Amino acid sequence: MAFPHRPDAPELPDFSMLKRLARDQLIYLLEQLPGKKDLFIEADLMSPLDRIANVSILKQHEVDKLYKVENKPAFSSSEQLCFLVRPRIKNMRYIANLVNADKLAGRTRKYKVIFSPQKFYACEMVLEEEGIYGDVSCDEWAFSLLPLDVDLLSMELPEFFRDYFLEGDQRWINTVAQALHLLSTLYGPFPNCYGIGRYAKMSHELWRKLEEEEDGETKGRRPEIGHIFLLDRDVDFVTALCSQVVYEGLVDDTFRIKCGSVDFGPEVTSSDKSLKVLLNAEDKVFHEIRNEHFSNVFSFLSQKARNLQAQYDRRRGMDIKQMKNFVSQELKGLKQEHRLLSLHIGACESIMKKKTKQDFQELIKTEHALLEGFNIRESTSYIEEHIDRQVSPIESLRLMCLLSITENGLIPKDYRSLKTQYLQSYGPEHLLTFSNLRRAGLLTEQAPGDTLTAVESKVSKLVTDKAAGKITDAFSSLAKRSNFRAISKKLNLIPRVDGEYDLKVPRDMAYVFSGAYVPLSCRIIEQVLERRGWQGLDEVVRLLNCSELVFTDRSKEDKASSESLRLILVVFLGGCTFSEISALRFLGREKGYRFIFLTTAVTNSARLMEAMSEVKA
Repeated sequence: MAFPHRPDAPELPDFSMLKRLARDQLIYLLEQLPGKKDLFIEADLMSPLDRIANVSILKQHEVDKLYKVENKPAFSSSEQLCFLVRPRIKNMRYIANLVNADKLAGRTRKYKVIFSPQKFYACEMVLEEEGIYGDVSCDEWAFSLLPLDVDLLSMELPEFFRDYFLEGDQRWINTVAQALHLLSTLYGPFPNCYGIGRYAKMSHELWRKLEEEEDGETKGRRPEIGHIFLLDRDVDFVTALCSQVVYEGLVDDTFRIKCGSVDFGPEVTSSDKSLKVLLNAEDKVFHEIRNEHFSNVFSFLSQKARNLQAQYDRRRGMDIKQMKNFVSQELKGLKQEHRLLSLHIGACESIMKKKTKQDFQELIKTEHALLEGFNIRESTSYIEEHIDRQVSPIESLRLMCLLSITENGLIPKDYRSLKTQYLQSYGPEHLLTFSNLRRAGLLTEQAPGDTLTAVESKVSKLVTDKAAGKITDAFSSLAKRSNFRAISKKLNLIPRVDGEYDLKVPRDMAYVFSGAYVPLSCRIIEQVLERRGWQGLDEVVRLLNCSELVFTDRSKEDKASSESLRLILVVFLGGCTFSEISALRFLGREKGYRFIFLTTAVTNSARLMEAMSEVKA
C-alpha cells in the first residue's frame, strides 16, 4: 500500500547530527551559569526543546525547576535564573518586570537570557529602556533546524509568515541564510540552486555572502544534495488554502500536528485519557498510510488488522520452544503494532464523524468548482450560506480567499456583500482582518472599470522600467495579481480525466486533491527539474509576478555524483503543507528522485488564516 521507493533512489542524509549539535550548544550555554538554576521557557519553545533535550538532560546540567514564561508572576527561590525565549518585545518586558521586582525587594541574583534562534537589536533596546541591560547576560541558541522526520526539517518559526507577507519585516532572512549555510557546511555545497520569490532571492543572496566569507569550508567537498529550491509561500497561496485529503494532511487539519506529534483525545484513544503520539517514519502503520488519499486508508487498516490477527493466531499450534521464541522475539513488536493500529483506526473514525457533520463532500465540491472556474455564482452562494450559518469564521475566510485568488480578485459588489455579511455574522472586530488579507493579496477587490489587462499593462510597464529603480511596496502589492486561471492553463494544473480518477493507483500529483488539481508549487519544481532551469517558463514566471529568480552556475556539478543529483532539497519560506510533501514524495517515486523538505513551519489553511486574523481564537 505504501508506495515503495525505486531500488535506485538515493539514500537520505542522516539529520540526527543537527539534533546533537543543537543539544551540545544548549548544554554549553547552560553550563555558563555553573551551579543550580531555574529555567524559564517560552511556550512556543517547549515542544521543539522536548525533541532536542528532555527534562532528564536538563536536570543533568543542574536545571532545578522549569517555569513557563506567561503573564502571571513566577516565584522562584533560585539564585540563578535562565530565560530561554524567542526574540520578542513582550518577553523582554516579562524579564524586566521580574528583575525590577527583585531590585525593589533588595534581592540579587544572576540572570541569563538565551535567545532562540537569534538575538535582535530591538530586544536589547527594551532591556536598556527598562534599566536592566547591565544586570542580565545575553546569548544566542542558534537552533533553527529541527528534524521532524527522515526527510522533513522545520525551523519552527510560524510567525515568519505574518512577519514577512503581511508586515514586510525582513528580520528572519538572516536565520534562513544561517540555516542554509549550516546545511551546506555539513552536507557539502549545492551544485544547482533555483528560487522563486522576493524572499527566496534575499535569503539566497545573504547565504551566498556567508559562503564567500568562509570560502574554505566547503571547498573540495563532494555535494551530497544535488539541487536546492527556494520558494516563497505567496507564489502559491491556492494550494495552502485547499482542504487536505491525504491522511497526514487530514490529521493535521483535524487534530493539529505540532512539532511532529499530535494529541489524540479520548474520542480516538477510546479511554478517558489523551495520548501524545509522535508521527514519523518510525511509526510503521502511519508510514504506510501517511501519503494515501483518505478514501484508501480504512481498507488498508482493516487488512492490516486481519494480518495481525493471523500472526497472533499462529500461537495456537506452537510447542513450548516455539512459544518461547514467539514471546521473546515477536510479541512485543506485534503489541506495538496493534496499539498503533487501534490509534489510527480511532483517528480515522473521529475524522469521518467530524467530516460527515460538516458535510465535507459539499465543501470539496465547491473548492473544486473554484479551482476549475465553474459555477462561480453557485460557489459564492455556498460561501454566503456558510457565513450565515456561522459554521466557522476561519473556514468562511478561507473560502472567500480561495474565491478571490482563483478569480483574480472579487467583483466590488461581491466583495462588499460578503464582507458585510461576514462582519454581521461573526462581529465587527474582524474588520482589521480584512485589511490584513487585502494587504497580503489574499482577499482583494477588482478595481472598478479597470480590466485586468489594463492593470497588468500599467504594472508591467513599472516592473520593466529599470530606470524607475526599486518600486515602492504600494506598486508591488498591485503587481501581486494572482493570474491563477492563466497559470493553471499554462501548467495544466487541472488534469483532464476520461472517466473516474483512480485514487487507488494515482497517476499524477493531483491525487493529493482527489484528482482535481496539481499543487502549483510542486508543478513548478517538476517543470524546472525537467528543463534543468527556467528556460521555456518565462510566461509562467511573468504571470507569477516574480521578477525575483535565483540561479547558480553548474560549475560545481562535475564533483556531484549522479546519486546526489537525484537528491533535492525544497525550502518553503512561509510554511508548507502536508499535501505538498505527499505530492513531491509521489513525484520522487515516479522519477527516481528523493525530496528533502525544509520549511519555516508546517502550515495549513487554518494556520494561514489565523496568522492574518486580528481576532485571537
